[in-house]
Amino acid sequence: MFSLGFRPFFLAGAGFALVAVAIWGFWLYGRLPGAQPVGGMLAWHRHEMPFGFATAFIAGFLLTAVPNWTGRPGLNGWPLIGLVMVWLLARLAWLLPIEPLLLIAAQMPFLPLLAWCIGRDLVKAGKRENYPILLVIMLLAGCQVLTLWGIGNDNAVLQRHGVLAALWLVAALISVIGGRVIPFFIQRGLNRPAAAAAQPLLTKVLLLGGVLLALSFAAGFNDTPRIWLGALFAIIAVLHVQRLWRWHDRGMWRVPLLWSLYLAYAWLLVAALAMALWHAGWMPQQSLATHSLAVGGMGGLILAMIARVSLGHTGRPLQPRKGMVLGFALLVLAGLSRVLLVPFSSAGLGISALLWCAAFAVFLLHHSAILLKPRL
Repeated sequence: MFSLGFRPFFLAGAGFALVAVAIWGFWLYGRLPGAQPVGGMLAWHRHEMPFGFATAFIAGFLLTAVPNWTGRPGLNGWPLIGLVMVWLLARLAWLLPIEPLLLIAAQMPFLPLLAWCIGRDLVKAGKRENYPILLVIMLLAGCQVLTLWGIGNDNAVLQRHGVLAALWLVAALISVIGGRVIPFFIQRGLNRPAAAAAQPLLTKVLLLGGVLLALSFAAGFNDTPRIWLGALFAIIAVLHVQRLWRWHDRGMWRVPLLWSLYLAYAWLLVAALAMALWHAGWMPQQSLATHSLAVGGMGGLILAMIARVSLGHTGRPLQPRKGMVLGFALLVLAGLSRVLLVPFSSAGLGISALLWCAAFAVFLLHHSAILLKPRL
């Protein structure tokens, strides 16, 4: 269970994805009127999706990938248990009747500890090409400080700035890691002679653009439409189109572990394009872009990646069960419901939450035993 980071963090993160969105859905429909954490339910939802849900899977993936990149032993045993407990205590703290300062103190340590754990090995191994990933983790910690500052001061604007900046940093991280693994997975999954050629300059531009977008959210520049920001979002969208076009192979639509990754990455394009349209005055609200990124992009890519990593790193064939394929489809539908149905009916919120919860429940049903058992 604690031999590598992906096992506990994928299990805990998937369980949290299911429970947290179920709680949010029940509260939205008036079924949990007494739920009132520090800062309110909206503050909890905003904070926990990037800093609770997403960071669990970022930790699980990086604590598993960095040993492969560096050739050094990964975090395991009691140190890994300790890091998992830090993450878990931060989630549980929201349920306790404690002072805001204690809640904030419980949230702060996880990302700096994760940065130290992976940064130590990257520096010792001299893997400079992976330092940008470490930078993104530290910037995420900065976004969390901004969000918690807003919660502590009951400032919804600061909360929103910090959370949106964090989401676009996650998008930048997806563009870097996705740019490495998705074409490789397509090539291996379809037995093609070679993957699409790497484009390090494009990856650097997407990373830099993603960081600039995150900083623009943190500074509040996206509170009102700005043509120059719309142009930057449009450039990011065009770069995502170019990537998706280069990666596309008709054979991947027969392989669930491939089309699930591809469609999840495509949501980054949708989110960037929607923000460009909002800045141009052609989109009524940012929420459509935000939830394209959060539900379709972040949620979809996480589900696809953890399904693949859980199979591959436990020595099992890369052939998900039919139920897991259904889970991928449910997550795609959750994104579509949140983006396309909600503007016309509030029922879209409940449908999206139900589909999301079902998708992660399917993962837990099919992969919990895999993650708890030894490698084959």
